[in-house]
Amino acid sequence: MATFGTLSDRLTETFRNLRKKGQLTPADVDGTVREIRRALLDADVALPVVKEFTAAVRERALGDEVNRALNPAQQVVQIVNDELIGILGGQQRRLQFAKNPPTVIMLAGLQGSGKTTFAGKLAKMLEKDGHTPLLVACDLQRPNAVNQLQVVAERAGAAIYAPEPGNGVGDPVKVARDGVAHATRQQHDIVIIDTAGRLGVDAELMKQASDIRRATQPDEVLFVIDAMIGQDAVNTAKAFQDGVDFTGVVLSKLDGDARGGAALSVASVTGRPIIFASTGEGLDDVEPFHPDRMASRILDLGDILTLIEQAQSAFDEAEALKVAEKFATDTFTLEDFLQQMQQMKKMGSMKKMLGMLPGMGNMKQQLEDFDEREIDRTEAIIRSMTLAERRNPKILNGSRRLRIARGSGMTVTDVNQLVQRFDQAAKMMKTVARGGVPNIPGMGPVGGKPGASSKRGKQQKAKGSRSGNPAKRAAENAGIAAAAPATGSGFGLGAQAMPSEADLAELQKMLGKG
Repeated sequence: MATFGTLSDRLTETFRNLRKKGQLTPADVDGTVREIRRALLDADVALPVVKEFTAAVRERALGDEVNRALNPAQQVVQIVNDELIGILGGQQRRLQFAKNPPTVIMLAGLQGSGKTTFAGKLAKMLEKDGHTPLLVACDLQRPNAVNQLQVVAERAGAAIYAPEPGNGVGDPVKVARDGVAHATRQQHDIVIIDTAGRLGVDAELMKQASDIRRATQPDEVLFVIDAMIGQDAVNTAKAFQDGVDFTGVVLSKLDGDARGGAALSVASVTGRPIIFASTGEGLDDVEPFHPDRMASRILDLGDILTLIEQAQSAFDEAEALKVAEKFATDTFTLEDFLQQMQQMKKMGSMKKMLGMLPGMGNMKQQLEDFDEREIDRTEAIIRSMTLAERRNPKILNGSRRLRIARGSGMTVTDVNQLVQRFDQAAKMMKTVARGGVPNIPGMGPVGGKPGASSKRGKQQKAKGSRSGNPAKRAAENAGIAAAAPATGSGFGLGAQAMPSEADLAELQKMLGKG
């Protein structure tokens, strides 16, 4: 995530300096711990957390339990990874639902922390899991807060209870109590209460939040905190814990470019788990918080599991089987290609997905140069074609290509290059569908060297993903590789070798860039 970019850079550079060491000496450990301490402080991690963290790293690095099979850099990465997971909460904690519905979830936090937007995100996420959430508008102080929640609820497709106009009018405690009763009558199994925030912690805010908690007896009280507020995060979290208390934390704005020390401080200081992380402004930009996966992202070891989960949620299995059959029988068309791109867009930002691959921290410039609008341009070209042209690109003569270029706002050269790349991609996928090893221009054979034995090829095929969707299959195969013994990974902790610049360039070209 962008929030940890600087911290990740500092840590990986520190580890890189250890790779030439034959063994760790006390001086090496002290120097490394000193660099880690500076990196954490620069990232706005709370001082008590930094002291505890670096002391644990130093003690373990000098201890006898280190794995002698690892080199010094690998040892330190393993230890730092373990300790990061610890201060981030250790194990993932899921929402706890009431035995007798409705489950009441109260959101608390400062003004501007992202409570209202998160309410919509949470409602949409829960609806996908088969729940029937009700949003309750209890922020009656902030101007237009009720209207904002109504807009968010409409976008999320969720029901809302908002009997008061807000803007200083109405009793938030009564609205909260009546909202729970309304949910019971209307058989909503979850109630999400959006409470008021202030620009700073004050007695009135705490009393109101505390009164709402007593009136509704929520099953979960989620403290929403802006990941970019730095050192103030700890003081704010402590104040809310003392005044209202909460059962879990939501980190918002993790897609920002701030130093992000809040994420590494709040769970450790409050003893409350981080349950969700908000990673963007869209209603789908939220994910359950996994301490181990977050630690891997910070250390640039990738997050293949989250990538696989996103692929599985975006791609339809039955449709994928049809696509696989079309690849094998050479009947894959531009119309099918358009549908595949639309499914890929459901997964979210391509940059974000690529950023989950191990080692991508070393390719930040290439990621920044990756233009996601190429997907839209490619889609525009295909949509400017007739159905017959999509199904049979061979009929695209000069006049047709000129018409398509004008209709899509592109050039004839763009149209020509798309058709050429589609032909190349179709041939490559046909080879994959039949169990072969494709030879991608600029990358060489994927999965083996020219002349590799057929026996080895069969073994690879047997161990690989059987998904018919190319993107989903790639993600699942990456997950299989991550679980296998590491060969050539940066620090030998199971991460795959990072993609080359040619990989990114080819992916860019296949999405339609000339």
